This record gives sequence, C-alpha cells and structure tokens, in this order.
Amino acid sequence: MTDIAQRAALVTGAASGIGRAVVAALVARGVAGLVLIDRDAAWLDAVARETGDVPVLARAHDVADETAWEASEAAIRDRFGTLGEAVVNAGVADNAPIVETSLARWRALMAVNLDGAMLTLRTAMRLMPGGGAIVTMCSAAGVRAMPGAGAYAASKAGLLHLTRVAALEGASTGIRVNALCPGGVETAIWKQTPGWASLVAAKGEAGAFAAMAAGTPLKRFATPDEVARDVLSLLVPGVTTGACLVSDGGFAL
Repeated sequence: MTDIAQRAALVTGAASGIGRAVVAALVARGVAGLVLIDRDAAWLDAVARETGDVPVLARAHDVADETAWEASEAAIRDRFGTLGEAVVNAGVADNAPIVETSLARWRALMAVNLDGAMLTLRTAMRLMPGGGAIVTMCSAAGVRAMPGAGAYAASKAGLLHLTRVAALEGASTGIRVNALCPGGVETAIWKQTPGWASLVAAKGEAGAFAAMAAGTPLKRFATPDEVARDVLSLLVPGVTTGACLVSDGGFAL
C-alpha cells in the first residue's frame, strides 16, 4: 500500500451500481476510511453496513446542493482531516431527441452530471493538500455521438474536459485526475431507458442486456465489478493524469 491508500476515499453515487461496487473494491484493497455520498439515505446506510471495520462517514444529499457540500466538506475535515482518493461517480441518464428535450429536463440532468461533478471535484481537491488521485465517471457517450443522447452525451463530454482542466490545476500539488469512460454497464440506470421494461418482460434481464449490447464488438456490457477494477487501476499511484480510459467493449471504435 502507498501513503495515499492510507487516507480516506470519497465516493459519490455510492448507494448502488458502479458506486457500490467501487466501495466494495476499496474496502477489499484496504482503504483507511470512506466518505460516502448519495441522495438515497436508506440505500446509503445499507452500503455503509457492508464496509466492515473501515471507518465510514455517510452523507445523504444531492451532489448538486452546494450548501450540503459545504457541510460535508467540514464534516470530512473533522472526521478524516484530508482525502487521498475520490471517485466522482454520481450521475443520471436521459434519452430523448433534442427537439423533445425541455430546458427543465436539460437543466435537471446537467445539475447532477456537471454541477455535482464540479462541486465534488472542488471539495476533493481542497482536501488533498498532500496530493491524491481522482477518477471521474465519464462515458463512451462523451466521446461518440449518439442520437437521442444529447443532454447525457453533452454532460459527459463536458465532464471529460472538466477532468482535464482539473488535472492541470491539480498537478502542482500532486493531485492526479483521470476519467473513466465506460460503455454499457449492467446497472439499474437502464430502467430509465424507453422500452427497457418491455424488453425485460420479453427476454428477462440477462436477455435484455444481451440485446442492448448486440451492437458492441465484444457483444456484452461490463459488470459494475469490472468497472470498479478499472477505477482502481486509475487510482494506483503513477504519473498518469488528464487521461481518458475508454472501457466500453469496443463500442466507441
């Protein structure tokens, strides 16, 4: 373990899906402490109970709430002092053509995926005076244009560029910031996709994922545990910063 691994790690969107898998992977690696952020308090409590003897600070709030972040930042300082790692994972999806996207719908998605990411980065970087490692959860949709994904794709492309800016700003103090860009992942986020319920009814969940992944060269989606392993690979100490790891089964090729 490195000295960074001996400090606490922050994970947003920690209550389910990729975030929950990242928490489990960090616990297995021997992380010294965890700060878990999610707006679902009940699920967040459930995840916190799965961390064994690892000290946990769980904060239930929307990542787009600046006032809540200020309170969380103070609580993190009181509990752990500093952070060594952060995973900017919280996000929401949407699927609609631009001509059918209302401004309110657009802003609601951007509030979580971009405003929330900026606020997470701000807190994490403030709490890494001795350096650290941050991974932002971008998406293959941020590097490959797809019809019907205007708001989501724009938010992830924006987050990818924000990651690069953060990498430049953090370099002088030893903070590395990298992006992970997964393709399809077997999580509950697909419940927000039009037609998903009928696809599951016809084929079952496994069959539905297989059908959705048919256009991917590897013909399958990633599991949350596989994405979590990719996250940990970017948290390992080194000189990689400002990079984008596209982990999508070849979808963006």
